Amino acid sequence: MSGNGQLTLREAYEKWADELVRFATVLVGPGDAADVVADAFVGLLDDERSWGDVDRPRSYLFGVVANRSKMRHRAVGRRRRREERYERVTAPMGGSREPVVVDAHRLLDGLSQQQRAVVYLAYWEDWTAADIATHLGVSDGTVRKQLARARAALREELS
Repeated sequence: MSGNGQLTLREAYEKWADELVRFATVLVGPGDAADVVADAFVGLLDDERSWGDVDRPRSYLFGVVANRSKMRHRAVGRRRRREERYERVTAPMGGSREPVVVDAHRLLDGLSQQQRAVVYLAYWEDWTAADIATHLGVSDGTVRKQLARARAALREELS
C-alpha cells in the first residue's frame, strides 16, 4: 500500500489485471486485450502522481482501459485507411496488368531527418502530435508543420 492507504499501481495490477483483460477483450478482442491493459498501466506509470489522487481505483482503471481501447480502435482504423490508400496507389492503372511500384525508401530519403521522424511516429506508431513533440523535444506546431511539409513533398513526388 502507498503512504495514503491506497493501492500502489503494482498492487492494483496484481489485483485487477485479469478482470481488466476480460473487460478489454469485450472492447478490442482477445488478440489486443492484454496489450490494452498493459498500455493503460504504462500510461499510469508516466503520471503516477495522479494515481495517488484517485478515490475509486478499480473504477478509474476500467475508465483508463476503455479510453485505451478507443485509442486502439482509432489506430487500427487509421492503419486500415493507410493500407487501403496504398492498395489504390499500387493497383494496376489504365487497364495495365502491371502495378505501380512506389519506392518508399527513395521517397522518404527526400525528406529531412525531422520530417522522416515525424512521419514514422505519426503513421507507423500512431502517436499524436503532442506525443511526438514531447519525444522529439519540439513544439506541437513544429510537429504539425513538419508533417504538413512532408505530406506535401510526398504528394508532389507521387503525382
